[in-house]
Amino acid sequence: MIKAGLDVGNSKISCVIADYKNTENINILSIVSVPNNNIKKNIILNFENLYEQIKSLVNEAEKQSQTKLNSINLNLSLLNSNSHYYDSAIELKNERISELHLKKIINQSEYFSNLNEKFEIYNNITSYDIDNNQYFNAPIGNYSDNIKINFYKINIQKKYSDNISSVIKKLRLNIDNYIPSPLSSSLSSLTKDEKELGTICIDLGHSTSSISVFENNKFVYGDAIGVGSNNITLDIARGLSTTISSAERLKTLYGSLVSSPSDDHEIIEIPIISGDKNTFKQITRSSLNAIIRPRIEETLEMIWQKIKDNNLRNKKLNNVVLTGGGAMMDNIEKYVETIFASGVRVSNPLDQLDLENKFKKPNFCDIIGSIVYDQDLFKIDFLVNQSQNSKKRGISSFFTWLDQYI
Repeated sequence: MIKAGLDVGNSKISCVIADYKNTENINILSIVSVPNNNIKKNIILNFENLYEQIKSLVNEAEKQSQTKLNSINLNLSLLNSNSHYYDSAIELKNERISELHLKKIINQSEYFSNLNEKFEIYNNITSYDIDNNQYFNAPIGNYSDNIKINFYKINIQKKYSDNISSVIKKLRLNIDNYIPSPLSSSLSSLTKDEKELGTICIDLGHSTSSISVFENNKFVYGDAIGVGSNNITLDIARGLSTTISSAERLKTLYGSLVSSPSDDHEIIEIPIISGDKNTFKQITRSSLNAIIRPRIEETLEMIWQKIKDNNLRNKKLNNVVLTGGGAMMDNIEKYVETIFASGVRVSNPLDQLDLENKFKKPNFCDIIGSIVYDQDLFKIDFLVNQSQNSKKRGISSFFTWLDQYI
């Protein structure tokens, strides 16, 4: 079947179209990506310009793939999102666990509760506690005295999701799935073992940096901060009194996070901001890197603080995977390895996707993940008949649905 994904970011808009059979068999038909200046920190600055830009982008993707789209998966940023962990339990007195027990636990939990000003972008079970033993799959058929289900929910600002959705719907496209962007990045970059053993995936984007955490093959945390590689560019431009374009070039060609003895002697000539276009000055590579390192360190510390705030630092997360444009900075793996005390690798989209070389880069992981996403892998099996739409109608509809089991 034809599957499409759209990522409307703060710095770029991307669309991917693929012939999708399953997560192991995906044939990319087209990927189109263009810069975006119409969104800043999830606020649409010019609705009409954004609409025309997305329309043009989708048309080009359709043209290249020779398809006509009816629906898409939509990546949404988790900037200013809220992560919520909750649980619910019942006592069984050595009864055999059935689907009915699990559904009753869900019914009395916060699973079906929604806040009017929030949009629920993710809500799922992370684990089951049976007589103080933890399981990661539904323990139906086991005998137990008590059972607790642990959940993880992410809410984002409803006005943000409504604004982006209104643009998409104006194009007469249906939205199949709303996907947290950090989850999307991790789906196209993490291996099966990394998701099972426990891994932090950090997407260092242009204007934001996002975090996703997998453990026991479960997505257990996602978030974003409003700091990205563009902040490094601006720091360089201000610190060296040079142009923004020159600062971006310096960052890309000469920036490094690990010092070398030769850095103090390597001279770089840069233009300065003045009325004369032919005015230049000389700096050393070490002075450039002295500007870059504090910003990267601050970004990583902010990410680590997010992990600590959500009580994830005590988990055995010994792997870090880096994606996004910022992941291409020289020697960033060694720097992250020191801060996180973990094994680190920079990831392109997984090899199984058989992409063209120009798309085998860390900054394409987010958009590629939008078609790797399989909604069946993120649903609760014993609630398969309870669709997301029916959840949105409220608790009363769930009672009607539950009556058949009581």
